[in-house]
Amino acid sequence: MVPTYRFMMSKFKTIVWPQVILFGDSITQYSFQVNGWGAEIANKLARKCDVVNRGLSGYNSRWAKILLPRLIDCQNSAADNNIAAVTVFFGANDCALADKNPQQYVPLQEYSENLKKISRLLASAGVSADRVIFITPPPLFEPAWEKECILKGSPLNRHNSVAGQYAQACVQAAGQCGSDVLDLWTLMQKDGQDYSVYLSDGLHLSEKGNQFVSQHLWELLESRVADLPFILPYWADVDTKSPESCLLCEQ
Repeated sequence: MVPTYRFMMSKFKTIVWPQVILFGDSITQYSFQVNGWGAEIANKLARKCDVVNRGLSGYNSRWAKILLPRLIDCQNSAADNNIAAVTVFFGANDCALADKNPQQYVPLQEYSENLKKISRLLASAGVSADRVIFITPPPLFEPAWEKECILKGSPLNRHNSVAGQYAQACVQAAGQCGSDVLDLWTLMQKDGQDYSVYLSDGLHLSEKGNQFVSQHLWELLESRVADLPFILPYWADVDTKSPESCLLCEQ
C-alpha cells in the first residue's frame, strides 16, 4: 500500500497557502500567546491563509533590515507572491535612551531610513507597498516600566515622549512608502484616556492591549484578505462516496 500511496500523492500539486507575515520585535513574538493579537488574526484567517509569526524579542529596525532577506527571498520578485500582507512593527526597542540602553538604541533618522529600506526589500520580493502595514510603537507607561528596569538592575531606559517621536517617524515613513500605518501611540492615548490598561508592564501589551491591536489591525488588514478563498471544501460538501473527487482536485 505504501508505494501506491506515494504514487497517488505525487500526481497532485501541494497546496500553497497564502501568508500574512507578522514581522517585529517582542510585541509581535508574544502575539501568539493566549488572547494575543496575532493569535486572534490567525483565528480569523483559519482555512484562508497562514499567519506566520516572525517576531524577534529585543530586536530593533537595524537588525531587522539586515535579517529580512534571510526570512523572505528578496532577490526574486515572483518568489513570495503568495504573501497577502506583511506587518512591520518595530520601534519599541529603537527608542531606548542612548545613554541607558545603547545596545538596542537606534537614532531616529536611522530608524526612519531602516523602515523605508525594509519596504524596498519587501518590494524586491514582490510584496507591494499596499500589502505592507506599518505599526508604530505603543505608548510607554513609565512608572510601570521603571519598576521592571529596577528589578533588572538598571534605571528607566525609555521615555514615552521619545516613543512618540519614533511613532511619528513611523507614520511619516509609511506615508512616503505608500503603505498604511496603525498609529498605536496616538490611538491608545486618544482623548486623554488611561493608556496604562493596554500595557502589562509599561511596555508590552496586556490582554486589553492585545484586543486593541487586533481590532484596529483587522480594520486595515481585512480588505487585503477579503478575496482569499476558503481552502478545501467545507466538510459537509465532501462527497463521502468519492472524497478524492473534491479533496484532490486543484482549486
